[in-house]
Amino acid sequence: MATLGSAPTSVDASLPTAIPVASVTSAPRHALLVRVTHWIFTLSFFALLATGTEILISHPRFYWGETGNVLTRALFQIPIPSSRTLVQTGYGYVLPDQNGWSRALHFQAGWVAVLTGLLYALYGLFAGHFRKHLLPTKADVSWRSLSSAIASHLRFARPTAAEAHSYNVLQRLAYLFVIFVLVPLVIWTGLAMSLAFASAFPWSVALLGGHQSARTLHFFASIALVLFLLVHLVMIFLAGFRNRTRTMITGSVSRTKELP
Repeated sequence: MATLGSAPTSVDASLPTAIPVASVTSAPRHALLVRVTHWIFTLSFFALLATGTEILISHPRFYWGETGNVLTRALFQIPIPSSRTLVQTGYGYVLPDQNGWSRALHFQAGWVAVLTGLLYALYGLFAGHFRKHLLPTKADVSWRSLSSAIASHLRFARPTAAEAHSYNVLQRLAYLFVIFVLVPLVIWTGLAMSLAFASAFPWSVALLGGHQSARTLHFFASIALVLFLLVHLVMIFLAGFRNRTRTMITGSVSRTKELP
């Protein structure tokens, strides 16, 4: 026994030391409807992208106004071979014509995307999903917050652990722009190319500048969505592809905490 003033007794080195233990828990992240609509829209989007490319190959020329054909001066032309002999592209051959089935599937996939997007939008509005998870706060849109987020993205910095549980300001603004601007514009311009829709709502086509203007705007809006998809995939890989994909499937994100 140690007495007052005596040296403290030494700790036996043979005794085991406490080792921190990591506890992994799951926290809810994405609601079921958000996950289901996400994957359905993803599949329909890739179907639209593939069939839209086939439709583009059949006539890779764009015009502005109501009418446009091979005898009309093009606003611009995509430098690719066509699948139709009447379209002069400067190449000495034509590609196989896949215009028939691609238009039918494009139409079907488009309606799947529209109905899925409408269901997601109704849920987002009435369940508060947009307000809680996507609408940025006043502090988020400050110059300091925006500049920090932009600099982090330009450095391709790996997202922080906190960003696994919520969206940063650039994600919020990008998602809102896609949901409320790009996707509605793609739907509007796509419907405007339909003769039945144009007959029922001629003013909607006139606002776009005509059928050929609608097709041109539809192309640029689609390109913007593809660019968003590429950036989205890059950020998923930086954040951890397996973890983020598993979160969008299961709806929960893993949290690691060291126990004493």
